[in-house]
Amino acid sequence: MERKRWECSALPQGWKREEVTRKSGLSAGKSDVYYYSPSGKKFRSKPQLARYLGNSMDLSSFDFRTGKMLMSKLNKNRQRLRYDANNQAKAGKPDLNTSLPVRQTASIFKQPVTKVTNHPSNKVKTDPQKAIDQPRQLFWEKKLSGLNAFDIAEELVKTMELPKGLQGVGPGCTDETLLSAIASALHTSTAPITGQLSAAVEKNPGVWLNTSQPLCKAFMVTDEDIRKQEELVYNVRKKLEEALMADMLAHVEEASCDGDTVKEEGDETEDMEDV
Repeated sequence: MERKRWECSALPQGWKREEVTRKSGLSAGKSDVYYYSPSGKKFRSKPQLARYLGNSMDLSSFDFRTGKMLMSKLNKNRQRLRYDANNQAKAGKPDLNTSLPVRQTASIFKQPVTKVTNHPSNKVKTDPQKAIDQPRQLFWEKKLSGLNAFDIAEELVKTMELPKGLQGVGPGCTDETLLSAIASALHTSTAPITGQLSAAVEKNPGVWLNTSQPLCKAFMVTDEDIRKQEELVYNVRKKLEEALMADMLAHVEEASCDGDTVKEEGDETEDMEDV
């Protein structure tokens, strides 16, 4: 392999870019790109680089392969930021929409698709309410499988643990997929979450799946579940109250110590003036 390393001018001072070219094998001539921080930490992808730099630098226009800022993307980002700032100034309040970015139709369609059948009593074409009802993509939660959240120190963020009564349905359904489905249902729907009520969904989820409900079997919330949740909330609030009280007492003690120090300095000054 041939390795070349030099300083990357698009990143902060001290950052280096390394290009490794394979000389033999089936991948001969292929190059891999890595970046090194001033402390020597190695980065293999743009998401790792973005997590490490955080808000200190905008990498949306940064090309990981070439190590340069793409001016076309940079200009588009500037125009988009200017447009968003103008719209926000006109609106007077931020956008609090929590809808998940799920694509509802294929990108080849120029117009949103609608359900059309040949039944004589069909009113889809004439009923405006039904015309805006768009089909939903089945098992879209699988697109989030294998993705994990990391903090700034690249430590894996622990996910929630679901109750044992929640069991997923569908091909390749995992706890992470089920958690994504439940979170989506809580944010995008005001209807109660009951799970898949039809028993036929276990035989053929692609046909009998209710898209308005998460990918889990039907479940019931018992009084015991409510009692445990209330107890959990009470314990968390108690710990928060104790932490706030300890913080307040620490501030009071610190202020008292500062006042005593100022008083002692004032007494020493008066003593020296008397001398």
